[in-house]
Amino acid sequence: MTAEMWAVIAQNLPEHARNPIHTDAGAQAAGFPRALVAGVTTYAYLTHPIVADEGAAWLRHGGGEVRFRSPVFEHDALCLVPRVDGAATVVDAMVGGGVGDDSRPRATFRAVSRAGAPPAMRSGEALRTREIRLEGEWGAEYGLRAGDDLPIYRELGLVHPAVWPALANHVVHTDVARGAWIHTRSIVRHHASARDGALALVSAVVVERFHRGGDRAVLDVRIDVDGITVASLEHEAIVDAGTRTT
Repeated sequence: MTAEMWAVIAQNLPEHARNPIHTDAGAQAAGFPRALVAGVTTYAYLTHPIVADEGAAWLRHGGGEVRFRSPVFEHDALCLVPRVDGAATVVDAMVGGGVGDDSRPRATFRAVSRAGAPPAMRSGEALRTREIRLEGEWGAEYGLRAGDDLPIYRELGLVHPAVWPALANHVVHTDVARGAWIHTRSIVRHHASARDGALALVSAVVVERFHRGGDRAVLDVRIDVDGITVASLEHEAIVDAGTRTT
């Protein structure tokens, strides 16, 4: 492994205010001290050491599982620390240098170089399919706007990998969540890279609903461009942060 540690100041993007949990007022109403940084932005940071090491190959056929273990708050100083675990590279998001009360990762991404073929969508509550242009908040500039300064996305005109869970979040926000909600984990699989500006077809199914620390939903999400599946996800969220319990 040649992936190296990277540091960034966590921030929310303007569009994240659509979910009240990413505002101070909404976070405080849900029992947090201040605005939570969007999980998809934390994921963007977690991918930085992987893409810096593996480049476009990982964007074409890599992937992994991200788990959000405790909140990252706006303006937290994050260190993204890679380590080897078997065949995977694990990146931990640490706050405050990983000492004292911050010695445990806030989020962890277990990355693999090959995600495999797209799995079949499971049965469940089929949601409406939508077309979304991969530009602006869904395009190559997502990471740069959030603080991920890798130049590969602009140089090659490729969509940032954080866009795939961001699209899954969009589905949760518009079709599943009730008020403030929290992204808890995703399995993200890349099957092809996508060009900035392409038109994507986003399909989703709610495959499970349950209560654990709040009302949760698990979705299968598939993103197709020009008839080719470019990404697939298993995506989990607490869909009503007002039901959150310890």
